[in-house]
Amino acid sequence: MRVRPITPELLVDELADRLAGQRPSDRLRVAVDGPDAAGPDRLATALVDPLRVRGRPAVSVRAGDFLRPASLRYEFGRTNPEAFYTGWLDEAALRREVLDPLAPGGAGFILPSLWDPETDRATRAAYLSVPPGGVVLVSGPLLLGGGLPFDLTVHLVLSAAALARRTPETDAWTLPAFARYASEVRPETFADVVVRADDPRRPAVVEPAD
Repeated sequence: MRVRPITPELLVDELADRLAGQRPSDRLRVAVDGPDAAGPDRLATALVDPLRVRGRPAVSVRAGDFLRPASLRYEFGRTNPEAFYTGWLDEAALRREVLDPLAPGGAGFILPSLWDPETDRATRAAYLSVPPGGVVLVSGPLLLGGGLPFDLTVHLVLSAAALARRTPETDAWTLPAFARYASEVRPETFADVVVRADDPRRPAVVEPAD
């Protein structure tokens, strides 16, 4: 394994090149996985225009818009790391409304958002048509290891110290969930692209040793 430092701008360019070259005539389902402190939503959004320039229509979908209603998320309290780890994300809805329609033979119509966690109401978003060759980037934490059908996975990893330092105090209760994810799922061992993001200004790509 070797760690290659890279600028944020070059990281976006390299990822866009890689994604653009993957199955160019098919729809592509991409996970951009990482804690909020690593900026997965920001990276997914940054990839949309470069992919379009490369001829791949792209849509960014936030996993945070596919959370379960508050009555289910907070059944065991508002700061329960176990519930956050196993029960906040509505994986069935994300699969049904976004990932399955993009599978080979799928209709290609996706729902870009389902639930607004702030208002605790359905977003009533309109369906979008993703053409053949389109790329959908699903971003958020704890996306890997649960069997969601992604075609390519990007994992943004922070050291435990950096994660604790960059997580707001109000969200520190989530840290045990991320420690469990790192220990049990070990996404660094199987994600297609692994990026160390301890310093957002100086990311580094983890690559196999020659």
